[in-house]
Amino acid sequence: MIELLNQLLTEYLPSYDASAWMILSVAICVAAVVADIVTRVLLGQLMGQAEKTKMLWDDVILNAFSRPLLFLIWLSAGYWLVQIFQAHLSIQVLDDDSPLPRSVLIIIIAWSFFRFLNGIEEVLVMPDRMVKPMDPTTVGALGRLVRLILLVIIIMIVMQNYGYSISGILAFGGIGGIAVGFAAKDILANFFGGLMIYLDRPFKVGDWIRSPDKQIEGTVEDIGWRQTRIRTFDKRPLYVPNATFANISVENPSRMTNRRIYEYVGVRYDDSAQLTGIIAEVKSMLLAHPEIDTKQTLIVNFDRFGPSSLDFFIYTFTKTTNWIRFHEIKQDVMVNVMNIIEKNGASIAFPTTTVHLASQPPFAMDEPALGKEFAEPR
Repeated sequence: MIELLNQLLTEYLPSYDASAWMILSVAICVAAVVADIVTRVLLGQLMGQAEKTKMLWDDVILNAFSRPLLFLIWLSAGYWLVQIFQAHLSIQVLDDDSPLPRSVLIIIIAWSFFRFLNGIEEVLVMPDRMVKPMDPTTVGALGRLVRLILLVIIIMIVMQNYGYSISGILAFGGIGGIAVGFAAKDILANFFGGLMIYLDRPFKVGDWIRSPDKQIEGTVEDIGWRQTRIRTFDKRPLYVPNATFANISVENPSRMTNRRIYEYVGVRYDDSAQLTGIIAEVKSMLLAHPEIDTKQTLIVNFDRFGPSSLDFFIYTFTKTTNWIRFHEIKQDVMVNVMNIIEKNGASIAFPTTTVHLASQPPFAMDEPALGKEFAEPR
């Protein structure tokens, strides 16, 4: 390569001296600087134009290939400098048939595609860029799968570039895969457990989940290939292997449509005459409440004779699923129930105990039996 360069320079520049390798090295560095500046200016102008368009993918493409392109400029300059130095110093560091430059070029191209995938993922989940943004968990899973496939392909191409047989590698992978499978069965179980989470989608990042089978409850922060990270309500991170979710029941309260109010209220037995009117007014209050979903089941009925109260129960649903807002609405409902009971001249019962004593004849004691010292005052 360097001999060809010297031949061309000698042919077109008769005054060129091959010993002036330092001048050539400086020229290559200057050319790299100029190419870097020109490329950055052009990319900046293209990015400015891309931001003004309504196209989604022009920004992604420019962002994906800009940094690898700048890196390729300096890598090319470094390659030519190595050629110059090894020709001048009569050493062989990198020959023309070396697979290293081609392998590096393949890696740079792969780097560009990885950056392109990252940009696609960001666009697909952005509500301001997509009319119907996709689920971040699904996009992340597909992105990881594509990256894994791309990484395997790149490794095989690079190994073939170094003279290794792909068929031999695949045959070795088939035999070695059995041994690896037995040695890493837990890792594979977690991998397929994560895959099932992505396919079945029982929960996604940001959901509040809990399991009645294990002490698992909190907000999902990340779903990886091996484990899922959950932030508990006391702000502690909880790491759960994905294989665990294949053997337990998982409840996803984040997907509830309403929150339920289910409460018992007891009035005194002395207020039994007012009970029917109280129940009717409570039901009317719930039907008129703006935060109660009247399309759902709504029940207010006398239910049981309690030890010290006549109990009626309230069964209804709020429109909101927000935890804080739900308790505000529940408080308002319970205060209204209390006011209705008081307005009807009744009272809320509390645990009481009534002791009945059987009637006995008056207790009398003869004076002599008390003794002389008690019978007569001193």
